[in-house]
Amino acid sequence: MSASGGTKAIVAALCANLAIAVAKFVAFVFSGSSSMLAESVHSLADSGNQGLLLVGGKKAKREATAEHPFGYGRERYIYSFLVSIVLFTVGGMFALYEGYEKVKHPHGLDHWYWPVGVLVFAIIAEAFSFRMAIQESNQIRGRQTWVQFVRRAKAPELPVVLLEDLGALVGLILALAGVCLALATGDGVWDGVGTMCIGVLLIVIAIVLVAETKSLLLGEAAGTEEVEKIGEALVDGETVTRVIHMRTLHLGPEELLVAAKIAVQHDDTASDVARAIDAAEARVREAVPIARVIYLEPDVYRPAAK
Repeated sequence: MSASGGTKAIVAALCANLAIAVAKFVAFVFSGSSSMLAESVHSLADSGNQGLLLVGGKKAKREATAEHPFGYGRERYIYSFLVSIVLFTVGGMFALYEGYEKVKHPHGLDHWYWPVGVLVFAIIAEAFSFRMAIQESNQIRGRQTWVQFVRRAKAPELPVVLLEDLGALVGLILALAGVCLALATGDGVWDGVGTMCIGVLLIVIAIVLVAETKSLLLGEAAGTEEVEKIGEALVDGETVTRVIHMRTLHLGPEELLVAAKIAVQHDDTASDVARAIDAAEARVREAVPIARVIYLEPDVYRPAAK
């Protein structure tokens, strides 16, 4: 993933959410709409999300140390996990609680034009942020479907922002529906129902993101295409005759560890093998530039060996 592209999408979402949060809270103060209060907390949570993603991206750039010899690339996964499990869940639980209270103790809406006007403004702003995230994602998505992109992306920022913006847009529509039904029927219960729907939506998104970021934290291998390229690059057909077995691991979104046992000719000298390993590493780095840490073990291929 382009770091600048990811940062651009995060900053666009941050600016949109801060403006929307202020507008929603003002609408809540004037109208008393619980949907507006839940949505303002939702937007504040989203703003915190983007702040955490930016902090994680900055911390991940630190140089490797003796204590962390492979660097800090996984910091981006940690902060994305925090976004998923803390802010989304907190926002969702708050919305459920606020919606329940509104259903239990309904009251009418004052100054209805405030929530309606703010929701229309928020939908436009979120649509702009969502469009930016889609454009940045399309640059690296290739032929993957959107579900495949979210599930397979090694850089967590764009999938997080995409789901965040999608959730925000759907939440705004739910809030607008709740407010409109409350106005049409004169029953404030509908405002509470809309608020509870927003809470359920946020929790569902949280579960999806927790599952994806947990997988990244545990350690994911390179994608199928990258693994094939690495395997092809290792073998030159002369000194390196085949790959006996290979393991890959993402140390971060843009850093890949490759460990492989390669078969060499049994009568090669040590200097021949050393040159072959150097050449193989160079070919791998050319084929897959993010393969920055490479460990190769030469061996003689025996069909029964594993």
